[in-house]
Amino acid sequence: MRRHDHVLLAPGAGASGRTAHAPPAGRARPHVDDRLAPPETRVEYLHGVEVYAAPADPPHATQHFDLTYVLGAHVAEGYRGAVDMLTRTDLGSDYAADASIFAQKPDRAGRRRLEELAFEVSDKQALAVPTSKARLLIERGVRRVFCILVKQRRVMEWSRETDGWRPLPKDAVIEDPCLVRPLPIQSLLDAASSDDAVARALLDKRVPALEAALAEGEARGEARGEARGEARGEARGEARGEARGEARGEIKMAQEAILTVLASRGVAAPAEVARAITGCDDLNKLRRWLKRAAIATTAAEVVAGSRRKR
Repeated sequence: MRRHDHVLLAPGAGASGRTAHAPPAGRARPHVDDRLAPPETRVEYLHGVEVYAAPADPPHATQHFDLTYVLGAHVAEGYRGAVDMLTRTDLGSDYAADASIFAQKPDRAGRRRLEELAFEVSDKQALAVPTSKARLLIERGVRRVFCILVKQRRVMEWSRETDGWRPLPKDAVIEDPCLVRPLPIQSLLDAASSDDAVARALLDKRVPALEAALAEGEARGEARGEARGEARGEARGEARGEARGEARGEIKMAQEAILTVLASRGVAAPAEVARAITGCDDLNKLRRWLKRAAIATTAAEVVAGSRRKR
C-alpha cells in the first residue's frame, strides 16, 4: 500500500486516539465523503480498527510513482484520477486506495462520486489488509480493484466470483471505460514500458501541446523535404544544362571542322550543302560526315543520303 506497512492498533490506542465501531446491522452507509479518519494524517479505519499507515521506502515508493505516472496518462475524458483519497465504505471503515479513478461530474447532491477503479500497492505487509480493503470497496460499489505486488512483480484483480484475487498475465491489458486506451499490465511493472504506454495514451488523448509539437515536426520535415527536393532539382537542372551546353559545343565544333576540312582540300561547299551541315544537330552523323570530308571529291558526297538534304 501507499505507506509501506499498515499497523492495526487496538481501538482507542491509536495515533489519533479515536475509536470506530462496526456498523450496526441494517444501518445505511454514510456518504463516501463523510470522514471517520482525520484527513491529512496517517490514520485510517478498517472494520472499526484504527490503522497507522507508515511512509514507504523503495521499491514500494517508486512503484507508487510509476503507477500514478502511467495511470494519470490513461484517465479518459469525464473521469478524474486521485492518490490517497479517503473513501468511507461503511460506518467502521474509512481509508484511502493508493490510486483511484472516479467520474468527474458530481452526484445530484454536488458531492464527489465513488471510485470506479481502485489500485493498491503491496510490499512487505501480508495481503490481509489489501484483501480487506478490496472486499469492502467492492461491497461499497467500486467496480474494479487491483493490487500490484512489488516483490513478485505481479498484478492481481479482485474477483467477485471467487471473492479473492485473480492474477493477471503480464501480457494482458486492462480495458475499461475509465481509460482512454487499454492499459498494459507490463507498463505497471517496467519503467521502459511505462514511457511507451504513456506516450501512446497522450497521443490518443490528442493533447494540444503534443499535437502542436507533432504538427511542427511534420512542418519541419516537409520544409526539409522541399528544400532537399529543390536542391536536387537545381543540381539536376544545372547538370542537364551543362550537358546540353557541352553537346551544343561539340556539335558546333564538328560542323565547323567539316567545312574547314572541305575548304582546306579545295572542295567548294555550295550553300545547300553548307546549310545541311550547319543545320545538323546529330553529333554521330556529323562525325561520319567529317570522315567523308577528308576523302570526298565533292561537298555533295559528304551529306549524301542525309534526310536533311535539300
